[in-house]
Amino acid sequence: MDQHRLGPCRDLSLASLPTGVVPFVALLLLQRRPVAGRALLVSGPGCPGHGLCRSNVQEQTRRQVALLNATAQDLFSLYVSACQGEPFSSETDKLCNPSSVFFPAFRVNRTSERKEVMVAMYKLFAFLNASLGNITRDQEELNPTAKELLDRLHNTTKTTRGLISNLTCLLCKNYNVFQVDVNYGESSKGKSTFKKKQQGCQVLRKYVQVIAQAARVLLPHLSPP
Repeated sequence: MDQHRLGPCRDLSLASLPTGVVPFVALLLLQRRPVAGRALLVSGPGCPGHGLCRSNVQEQTRRQVALLNATAQDLFSLYVSACQGEPFSSETDKLCNPSSVFFPAFRVNRTSERKEVMVAMYKLFAFLNASLGNITRDQEELNPTAKELLDRLHNTTKTTRGLISNLTCLLCKNYNVFQVDVNYGESSKGKSTFKKKQQGCQVLRKYVQVIAQAARVLLPHLSPP
């Protein structure tokens, strides 16, 4: 993605915008409180809706994961350098340390069963989608003129939503999994400007780490035989 010059950044008070949500219904149960995630098998003859999967869904999923991995670091760098100001630009490592950030447990590896990998990936990207919605809402309020940052946040969210849709199809079609409980992180609503900025940079720093691990694990499972 090409770099563009950012417009001036300033703090404006805008009405709160809703956080991003996963764009499909019926197939999956998304819980908004931290719980232990699990996948439940369909008891009926088949998984509803898997016929809607595109013929190239596996290749499309692979490309989406690769794209998210390739752009994660740039998104984090732009977030910190664009409009967060001091002390974030000079104390990035300290303020954006993601050690306390909640992310879904990711215990799969390249030797894990493909079904287990797909379920873990769904939990991860559903969580990420909601987190991106939270960050985007805050930045639209705090830095509404940061067009490049907002565009990248929206584009990343769009890619993530498409990825979730494809993972839903793959889980239904290949494993008859129709329901996955998902953990969600803490909302930044009601927090101070500083805390909103800090939570955003911590989540994006963690995202850089987790998406790299996810790509290493998932891409081999999606590669052509």
